[in-house]
Amino acid sequence: MDLPARGSCQCGNVTYEVTEEPFYTAVCHCLDCQKLSASSFSVTMLLRRSGFELLSGELKRWERPTASGGIAVCWFCPDCGNRIYHENPKAPDIVRLKPGTLDDPSVLQPQVRGWMCRQQPWLEQYSELPSVDRQIDHLKAIAEVEQGKRPF
Repeated sequence: MDLPARGSCQCGNVTYEVTEEPFYTAVCHCLDCQKLSASSFSVTMLLRRSGFELLSGELKRWERPTASGGIAVCWFCPDCGNRIYHENPKAPDIVRLKPGTLDDPSVLQPQVRGWMCRQQPWLEQYSELPSVDRQIDHLKAIAEVEQGKRPF
């Protein structure tokens, strides 16, 4: 990853910069991360707090218990709700960045997956699903389903 790397929330009110190499990037399949991402997993980049700088905007804080018995302090944009990072009160010098908020998330190279006991079973067939290069035309696909056709 080229440094510094910038990122932002969805509405752009919160911007940040990563200035140090992360320790590693992890994929988590726990149920909390599934809810956070509204998908089957979440990605987290762990780095020193000294390597993270908030450039603009203010973050709102929310705490929740974790499945492993700890506390996650979650920081997010108060306008669009996009999570920016989490922290563990027992490790205040570590930021758990939600790297999908990076301006270029293609640089991500996860090194580990956690909570595999919670991985959704359909994920095994994910690469076999039909693919569309851009936005799926949902209205067209729904109309085809209503006509008894298979749109994909």
